[in-house]
Amino acid sequence: MSTQVVVVGAGISGLSAARLLQQSGIDVIVLEARNRLGGRSHTIQDPVHGSVDLGAAYIGPTQNRVLRLVKELGLRLYNVDEKGKSVLSLQSIWSTYTGTVPPLRNPIALVDLNHLLRTIDSMALKVPLDAPWTAEDALKWDFITLQEFVDSIAWTKAAVDIFTILVRSVLTSELHQVSLLFFLWFVHSGNGLVRLGSVTDGAQEKKLYGGAQQLSERMAMLLGDRVHLSCPVKTIVARDHDVFVGDSRGKEYKCQYVICAVPPIVLKNINFTPPLPERKMKLVHSVTMGATFKVNMFYKTAFWKDMGLCGQAISDSGPSGYCVDDTKPDGSHPSLLAFFVADNGQRMSRFSQDERKEALCEHFAKVFKCEKFLKPIGYIEKNWMDEEFSGGCCVCSFPPGVLTKCGRTLREPINRLHFAGTETATEWLGYMDGAIQAGERAAREVLHRLGLIKESDIWQSEPESLDHPARRLTLTWLERSLPSVSGFIQISLSLIVTTVACFVYKYLN
Repeated sequence: MSTQVVVVGAGISGLSAARLLQQSGIDVIVLEARNRLGGRSHTIQDPVHGSVDLGAAYIGPTQNRVLRLVKELGLRLYNVDEKGKSVLSLQSIWSTYTGTVPPLRNPIALVDLNHLLRTIDSMALKVPLDAPWTAEDALKWDFITLQEFVDSIAWTKAAVDIFTILVRSVLTSELHQVSLLFFLWFVHSGNGLVRLGSVTDGAQEKKLYGGAQQLSERMAMLLGDRVHLSCPVKTIVARDHDVFVGDSRGKEYKCQYVICAVPPIVLKNINFTPPLPERKMKLVHSVTMGATFKVNMFYKTAFWKDMGLCGQAISDSGPSGYCVDDTKPDGSHPSLLAFFVADNGQRMSRFSQDERKEALCEHFAKVFKCEKFLKPIGYIEKNWMDEEFSGGCCVCSFPPGVLTKCGRTLREPINRLHFAGTETATEWLGYMDGAIQAGERAAREVLHRLGLIKESDIWQSEPESLDHPARRLTLTWLERSLPSVSGFIQISLSLIVTTVACFVYKYLN
């Protein structure tokens, strides 16, 4: 079969690329290894519990590409309910709070956490979004782990614990597995830690009625019979003027260009002729995918609301460090959404589903201090580590040394091959918005090579959504002014010395 472009992967990135090519009059075929659309977004329609997002789900302000796509496809959004108090269970201390940053009773820990968050945010702004490996301190930051950096500036265990839970939640990896440079790039691409970690005004603000997989399903409907499922690509052979793509069924597709819209880690499952350059292969074999279970626990009623709680909890013990309310906006299908991630995800994979369910019920009962959590009416989970064509979820992470040595190959075309996928994005890396940016950018690269657009048109900024404008997040005077712990100690010592000196002077005179 002949076509102009073959897109490998029918997730949001690949379908965004194919849709833009089709709109530009290009003949395109999409090959998807799975028997479903959506890639790392996966919605099931459960007969009892309704639509359940088992993969990517959340959309927030400044994610203007996905907000635009939602509108174009005629889909509707709702706000995640955050009314009520959140729970913090840390170091055997239990408290409730409102807002984004959990309050710490120890003032030293509070100062420490604020300094850690503000330091990360300020450093992240120094990392170029399109080329993090060119940052002034790129080599220094890329050759230490995030864990080593945190240990070097944080003074208190409470601050480290809170930060660790945040990192595990967004990267689904441990701090010692990723380079500091990669995390700073990730933070900058997501508009800072507050935006990344927040529900209201943050990355977890909205969801789609009916589930996120509809984005892929509706794009595929527009592409018609050009999308082929259950077609794992096994070979890509590039010749002077054509590329030949072979799938597992022995079928071959002749085309001019290929867009690989799969996680970098999945590229090692494809046999390329000629082989991919050494640096590209080193990147493919060096990146790691997060370890993730995504779990919904269903209850007869949202009784936590009657307790004045919103269903959100942060905990430093048990199988899940973070959970959030996932009840439908009309109050139906009361549910809490939890994650088993990173080392916890690996550990929980060794148990049976019933054992995982029981462990999470006991965890909820302990964290929320309510025995009603022991009696759910339903449980649905997704182990992303078992997904052959994702290798895990939610995003590939870069260990120390990889970005500066191999990062330039992330989205760099190779002969007639182009690369998409959320890992190649410069904005909202790892999110659906980043997937769209990457897919559309790769499509425009091909359009440029076909002589249809100028090179300067490949990268395009996205105007802010008029329907969902972002509220600017600003720090309070206290957040801006609080010193580090060492600064706090120096100020305290200076005050003590000054007080003693004044006392001595007064006594001697």
